[in-house]
Order: sequence, then structure tokens, then C-alpha cells
Amino acid sequence: MVRPAHRRPGQSRKAQYSLFVAYVIAVTGAVAGLLLAVLSVVDPVGFAALRVASHEVTAPIARASRSVIGSISGIDDAVSAYVGAGSQNRRLRKELAATRRQLVATSSLQEENRQLKALLKLQEADKTAIANGYLLTSTSTSSKRIALLSIGRNLGVAAGQPVRGADGLIGRILGSGPSVSQVLLITDIDNIVPVRRARDGLPALAYGRGNGDLDIRTLNIANNPFKPGDILVTSGTGGLYPPNIPVAIVIRRQDDGALARPLADPAKVDAVSVLRPYTPDNAEALLKPDADAVPEVPKAP
Repeated sequence: MVRPAHRRPGQSRKAQYSLFVAYVIAVTGAVAGLLLAVLSVVDPVGFAALRVASHEVTAPIARASRSVIGSISGIDDAVSAYVGAGSQNRRLRKELAATRRQLVATSSLQEENRQLKALLKLQEADKTAIANGYLLTSTSTSSKRIALLSIGRNLGVAAGQPVRGADGLIGRILGSGPSVSQVLLITDIDNIVPVRRARDGLPALAYGRGNGDLDIRTLNIANNPFKPGDILVTSGTGGLYPPNIPVAIVIRRQDDGALARPLADPAKVDAVSVLRPYTPDNAEALLKPDADAVPEVPKAP
């Protein structure tokens, strides 16, 4: 195909237009610059107004660029803060772990000290105890309420002996081994404790319900004088349990008696004393114990 005669070899019309436009822009810029130079000399006030107008035109662009730069700077600050917070959190977690270990150690010492004080309180309150020990475990979900005691036949513990805590009656020894014993709690359904109301001596019987509470029934079914807040103590009737040991507090009156809650909760009691069974024959000995008899105090488990 023959090349058209009006086209220059090696150069397109588009390139020519681009070159022409570049020349026009260059010449226009030079003329505008020259005019601005002349205006600044001839009319400085008008030139200042023109410069302010140019600033007004370029201000939105400056604001936008400033916002973008500020956002980028804010992201950098946020990243730096996040890294610093992570380092601080690691340090705080280490300090928290160390504090927790110290708190556990301190709590263990406080608990041991509390148990020893409770045991000492029992010794001072009742010097007729055969031995003193600690409740290791107690059932809480079964209707058979039995606790494990940390002492046994090695300290003279035998079946049928009463067990009390600092706050009140716990139960009686069900069976004893060489170094541990089982305690039948007063809340067991097979345990019946003769009691009396502390303020007037009204006799009654406390029956275990198997759920941690007690049923209180008077000997006179027609008479039900119990009120919430009444304190019940052992009466000594029938033997076994010495008189005047706190047993329970009435929380609600019922049709055939009252519902009471034990004053000594086996789940919270640690130190307990095993007592001699109460009978009319040894009542005087219980009231006037031998001054030289000091119950043995085993070490806390």
C-alpha cells in the first residue's frame, strides 16, 4: 500500500498535537509568569489580592493532604500504642501471677492459724474432751450424712462418743479405725438428738432431714410454741450427748414443729472435739474434770 503524501515519515499526527500543546502550555506559562512579575512591580496590592485568591483555591487541596497525613500519623501512633499496651499487659500478667501465688501462700497460713485457734478455743471451753482433731471430708449430696475425722483408736476414739465443734454439736462417732473415724452427723436421717429451747427449757427432739437441716418436734404434739430465732441446746435426756451444747436455730415454724438449721456446719467446721458419752454416772466427772488431764492436740493434716 502506498503511503499518503500528506503524512510525514516517522511521526504521527497525535505526536504532533501533543508537541503543539506542550509548546502552547510553555508559552502560556511564560507569559503568565511575566505578567505576574510585571503586576507585582506595578500593582503590589493587586498582586497580593491575587495571591490570596490563589491560596483560597489551593486551600481545599492542602486541607485534604493534611487530613491524609494526620490519618497516617494517627495510625502510626495507634500501632505504637498497641505494641506498648501488649508489652505492658505481659508485665501486668506476670505481676498478677506472682501476687496470686503470694495470696495463696498467705491464705494457707491464715487458714492453718484459724484452725489452730479454733482448736485452742475448744480446749479452753471443754476440758472433758477425749481428743481433738479435724474433719477431713463430709458428704453433702447423699441423704446419709457422714464425716471423716482425722483421729481414731490411736487417741481413744470409739463408737458412740459425741463430737462437737466450736459453734455446736456435730454428731457422734459411728465407727473408728486406727487413725481415722466416721462421724454420723446430726443432720443424718438416723440421728435423733434430745434438745431443749435455751430460753425456757422446753423439751423437744431434733431429727435429721438428710438435706442439712433439722426437724424439731415437741413432746406435746398439741403445743407448738416455736418461733424463728429460737436457740436449741442439748438436754442430756437419755444420755450420750452432754447437756447445754448448742445444736440449732429455728428458721421456720411448721404444722408439727419447726425447721431448724445446725449452728455448726460440718462443711465449714475444721477443728472438733470428741467427748465422753454423757450418763448420770459420769455427770459429776464431766462437770468437774481432772485439772491434770490435757487433751492431745494432733498436728493439722
